Amino acid sequence: MAFDLNPNRVGPDGTTTLGASDAGLRSYMHGVYNYMGGGLALTGVIAYYAATSGFYARIAATPLIWVVMLAPLALVFLLGFRIQRLSVPAAQATYWSYAALMGLSLGGIFLLYTGQSISRVFFITAGTFGAMSFYGYTTRTDLSRFGSFLMMGLIGIIIAGLVNLFMHSSALQFALSVIGVFVFVGLTAYDTQKLVAMYSTADGHEVAQKKTIMGALMLYLDFVNLFLMLLRLFGDRRN
Repeated sequence: MAFDLNPNRVGPDGTTTLGASDAGLRSYMHGVYNYMGGGLALTGVIAYYAATSGFYARIAATPLIWVVMLAPLALVFLLGFRIQRLSVPAAQATYWSYAALMGLSLGGIFLLYTGQSISRVFFITAGTFGAMSFYGYTTRTDLSRFGSFLMMGLIGIIIAGLVNLFMHSSALQFALSVIGVFVFVGLTAYDTQKLVAMYSTADGHEVAQKKTIMGALMLYLDFVNLFLMLLRLFGDRRN
């Protein structure tokens, strides 16, 4: 069983062959957004609890923090490379476990930034994400030609971010945040269009469910990373 992840399903006139009015497509995307929204809600609740209960502060001073930080990455790779072999319940459990662990790893933002600025940036992120995802869903422009550029930008951000762990350069951090905003804004539109291209009326129930979970993970990652980039730029730090 293989997923068709090709976003280049376009007609001879350069427009996508899947119409945005298709009822099955709308239902599929609705499922993607529901999973994504549920994952974000779970992440937010756990992050807030981890910060306010003192749990995050306790583990931050121990080697366990590295487990919390790296475990979500391991689950992303598990879903990305093994989802075809996972059952639907196992894929769902992995997704929700990932969202929960992300909540633990993000608990520190409530200790670093004020609650008011976190809320403000969250709504800015939601508005920006919503607009760009709607654009990616409805546009007839093929965005796949921007994919390589966006992925190179993402790889560059990751590498530079790792380097900055040792340099501790505020100027580099600012530059990465600005570039990251543009990269994840673009990826939101690109990934949404890619999800439209992944949709197929010929999919069986199991394949459709797995595509929904993978689609939710893609958009979840775009949202969270865009939020973190904006928070670094506009968040008010606690004294």
